[in-house]
Amino acid sequence: MAGPTDLAFDPWDPAFLADPYPAYAELRARGRVIRYKPTDQWLVPHHADVSTMLRDRRLGRTYRHRFTHEEFGRAAPPPEHEPFHTLNDHGMLDLEPPDHTRIRRLVSKAFTPRTVERLRPYVHGLAGDLVARLVEAGGGDLLTDVAEPLPVAVIAEMLGIPEADRGQLRPWSADICGMYELNPSEETAARAVRASAEFSGYLRELIAARREEPGDDLISGLIAAHDEGDRLTEQEMISTAVLLLNAGHEATVNATVNGWWALFRNPGRLADLRADHSLVPSAIEELMRYDTPLQLFERWVLDDIEIDGTTIPRGSEIAMLFGSANHDPAVFADPDRLDLTRRDNPHISFSAGIHYCIGAPLARMELAASMTALLERAPTLALAEHPRRKPNFVIRGLEGLSVVVG
Repeated sequence: MAGPTDLAFDPWDPAFLADPYPAYAELRARGRVIRYKPTDQWLVPHHADVSTMLRDRRLGRTYRHRFTHEEFGRAAPPPEHEPFHTLNDHGMLDLEPPDHTRIRRLVSKAFTPRTVERLRPYVHGLAGDLVARLVEAGGGDLLTDVAEPLPVAVIAEMLGIPEADRGQLRPWSADICGMYELNPSEETAARAVRASAEFSGYLRELIAARREEPGDDLISGLIAAHDEGDRLTEQEMISTAVLLLNAGHEATVNATVNGWWALFRNPGRLADLRADHSLVPSAIEELMRYDTPLQLFERWVLDDIEIDGTTIPRGSEIAMLFGSANHDPAVFADPDRLDLTRRDNPHISFSAGIHYCIGAPLARMELAASMTALLERAPTLALAEHPRRKPNFVIRGLEGLSVVVG
């Protein structure tokens, strides 16, 4: 079994964070599953295995539907972390059937193709306004000026969060998402706990207000569904709203800045895109593959499984490496080359199986709207300075992306 000293894979090394893809190639050459002691996980780097495991019901996002902590051989979370775990553990991303099925069925009504299509004028109008302001200013930070406000406003609009309150959402989300990194520090945990308590308290008040005065929004819809007999506790409503906000913007924000940073590093491909805007749909898929916003997704082993002759026992944790899977040469020809015309592109950036991203069509619409607006209104968009990578591994992004418009 490989240990930390003989692997290039090091999720805390700035050099690895800057470019993890060579280390992934080494992992794939090592085998189909590698024990990684620093995080007590089994790393799975190949596309075929990751794709299969995302659909394997012997693996779960939680084990609490079948086992106690003691039965599963895991320690319970520290009591002081309870606000985070209460919030996180009641969201459908960390639930298994039947609870996952029940909640996803209700939420999916807000993400039907018809519902998403009705948002198109709002999404494109907002993207155009944000880019127009960036152009008028002669440039700015693509992260804070375009990438963040677009998806945050869209999901907040869907949830029915008043505009005056939306400034709190991104900081709360960032603090909560810190807990999804590997071996988070106590300081990170404290921020996540505080944000979880504050965000939950805010939503509890908003739910109470919507009970008194319903609106045409998702929170009001979840309340109505509960009243009509579909079981949905208040905590499930709160956790669902937070999950939709976090998942509904985090990947889109990072896909936007990672994507433009990749284009700036590949000026020939950027020139192709500027010359032919019909490439936008395939460019979005390729950019999400090329520098994957979510690098790792975890599963618990509920029943023993075997991978390439290695038995992974119940109680283990598997780390499926999305970034590695998306660069697997067994699936993608010349995977380290940015190819905006790539047609055979079965990337797994939106996951797969029962936890496939429910908001993927909306995310694609948002990414296309901002990219098209930038191509049309800022054709001379250029990098102002080399960006700094966030010191995160699981959720891959930049601290900012300074640009100028000539």
